[in-house]
Amino acid sequence: MEESRIRRRDLLNRVMSAAEAAELIKDGMTVATSGFTPSGYPKAVPLALADRASKEKIKISLWTGASVGDELDGALARAGVVARRLPYQTNNSMRDAINKREVSYIDMHLSQVAQQARYGFLGHLDMAIVEAVAITPEGHLIPSTSVGNTPTFVSLADKVIVEINTSQPLELEGMHDIYVPADPPGRQPIPLTRVDDRIGTPYIPCDPDKIVAIVFTDIKDNVRPLAPVDDISRQMAENLIDFFKHEIKAGRLPANLLPLQSGVGSVANAVLAGLAQSDFTNLEFYSEVIQDSVFDLIDLGKMRFVSGTSITPSEEGLKRFYDNLKTYRQKIILRPQEISNNPEIARRLGVIAMNTAIEVDIYGNVNSTHIMGTRMMNGIGGSGDFSRSAYLSIFSTPSTAKKGAISCIVPMVSHVDHTEHEVHVVITEWGVADLRNKCPVERAREIINKCAHPKYRPWLEEYLEKAIRKGGHTPHNLAEALSWHVRFEETGDMALPSGAGAAPSKEEGGR
Repeated sequence: MEESRIRRRDLLNRVMSAAEAAELIKDGMTVATSGFTPSGYPKAVPLALADRASKEKIKISLWTGASVGDELDGALARAGVVARRLPYQTNNSMRDAINKREVSYIDMHLSQVAQQARYGFLGHLDMAIVEAVAITPEGHLIPSTSVGNTPTFVSLADKVIVEINTSQPLELEGMHDIYVPADPPGRQPIPLTRVDDRIGTPYIPCDPDKIVAIVFTDIKDNVRPLAPVDDISRQMAENLIDFFKHEIKAGRLPANLLPLQSGVGSVANAVLAGLAQSDFTNLEFYSEVIQDSVFDLIDLGKMRFVSGTSITPSEEGLKRFYDNLKTYRQKIILRPQEISNNPEIARRLGVIAMNTAIEVDIYGNVNSTHIMGTRMMNGIGGSGDFSRSAYLSIFSTPSTAKKGAISCIVPMVSHVDHTEHEVHVVITEWGVADLRNKCPVERAREIINKCAHPKYRPWLEEYLEKAIRKGGHTPHNLAEALSWHVRFEETGDMALPSGAGAAPSKEEGGR
């Protein structure tokens, strides 16, 4: 087993236990790991480090690709090991520590992390902990189910700990395309002009002298379940498909669309899954995360090729991926996240960006990170990387949250992640608001009429008309706008008159 996974003989003497490897991490170090939403992340060494922290005080700064599993973020957060964290997380324990300000959290656009690390903006990197399926005869690393920021972290780190995960099949070798752009002033155009272009190596280059420990583990990725597709998500998907058909008819999209990008999570997966029920074929996917719905499209012969930085399925989806790996590896490339999320490539390919929102205001500003403007949920992730360079930038959200007690369409978002300038289309279960070529008041009426729940439309219309009477290019009544959030924070309900609208019909829910 060791010889098939460690193909450079002089590294065999660096195999040790997870506890021994964890001893190499010292208090005050900056540690970077592999992993992206949450796949391909180290597990055994972080668990050993958390156990060590129960006996001695140790604090580290932690960098990753994106979110990682509970064996890393959760265990270290509960053990009080993490002092600083970037760039994205989804773990309950880590989120609680961030919102209690026990962890200093830096929320970053995912495409920018690697280059900012190389530029020296983030400080010195002491250690990288990387999950791999094998080490080549040259000492290079074969990643597992994600690439993330690992190539840059391995290059910058003083030392590298490699976790060889035997639950990850060797057949993953060859799925990866590792390319790291030069930094300014020597940066050149990234030579990628098609979704299926290969421009790099199938391994992560690594100086073998940096490898100070190799740990064998068989802990599987702690993947998240995806919620079943409900009526609201299904209606949003139908609205999206109707919008695409309208754009094709208007001559603004080709029959097979343009390369698709989709955010992570159940809503994003459900909306994308709607394409599996459509008559679209020969689709392409250029995104960061590859979820169950993408496997559906491949299996149905509707997806020509897929490019991402991580395989991020449900537990059932992960099993399906492994069972059909020979087929999927012919259709999927995994790249570093600064390439998968690169704005240069998104604009060149004409990517259609489809992301989700916590709330959208009537002028098209989107909050995708903060609850009530103060409590961090996950982070901005890659949505900004794509939305600001997309051919089309689409944000979807259910029209209400908290079982209808709060409107997701509000007069003013409590936190802005995506401004009105990069939001082209908003979709809820009630309809599609096309914001292109519209001034602020036109956008507001479009969003209220097409996307707001009928229960909240009268109040939103009243707000807008009162604000218009006050004047201004983007009319607002600031005290009333903020009162929406204050009212819910204090009472748990917006206390609107009763009489919620009926579920949207096909006519109401489409364009």
